[in-house]
Amino acid sequence: MRLRTILGNIILWIFLLAVAFITLIPVVITILGSFKTNAELTAGATFLPASWHFSNYAEAWAQANFSRYTLNSLIVSLAAVVGTLLVSSMAAYVVDRMDFAGKKLYIGLQSFTMFVAVGAVVLRPQFDLMVKLHLHSSLWGVILILISAHASIFFILSSFMKGIPRELDEAALMDGSSPGRTFWRIILPLLGPGLGVGALFTFRGAWNEYLLPLVFTMTKPELQTLTVGLANLKYGISAAAQTHYMMAGACLSILPILVAYLFANKSFMQMTAGSLKG
Repeated sequence: MRLRTILGNIILWIFLLAVAFITLIPVVITILGSFKTNAELTAGATFLPASWHFSNYAEAWAQANFSRYTLNSLIVSLAAVVGTLLVSSMAAYVVDRMDFAGKKLYIGLQSFTMFVAVGAVVLRPQFDLMVKLHLHSSLWGVILILISAHASIFFILSSFMKGIPRELDEAALMDGSSPGRTFWRIILPLLGPGLGVGALFTFRGAWNEYLLPLVFTMTKPELQTLTVGLANLKYGISAAAQTHYMMAGACLSILPILVAYLFANKSFMQMTAGSLKG
């Protein structure tokens, strides 16, 4: 039995190390490639750079207009986070604490939007809707569409909501508190870990979004986000591929995601611990 346990642990560690290697090796290759010349990167003969070209980062920053595009990405991502958390938390509160006609239908529709990937199929209707709202040439159209894709965050917050005792609502009601006041003053602060996880997932999704910003900023390049700006690094003035600059820009674009994870790490670990206990 002991030998079987040891062999099981060895197999488990081999599997985990293999998964970690497969996950990390593209990141390592990207980081190392960001310091190579384009010719060296295209040839692919060496793993480590023959000489470390730190100037690639400066060139990528200048050519991709990083300062402007990063600001646009931050605006979109932070606004999407705030809007998604507000909509999802209020929806989770109403669904968990109240009974109303069509409740099961609403939950079913939320599940449908999360598990059925329609992708670019709905892009044209979304754009037409934003044209009617006069938001088709601004970042607000992108933000509203990103907020509408909140189903996964809704279910995350719903699971956290079930862990908050209903006695708190009843006690607040006896003290004369309205449902809205109870939500803002009592329930929302207790949703801290769920809000942190939801903020991380929403920020990551909004930051990495490419197709929506591309479509909505075609007529206004100054509103492009960082993902769209990085794609513009693919070819230079002479139409030559600039893969080394793209890799340098990709490394720079990862930094905000790492910062967001550091802020939400505690909430993420609390959610993981809670799921293991459950």
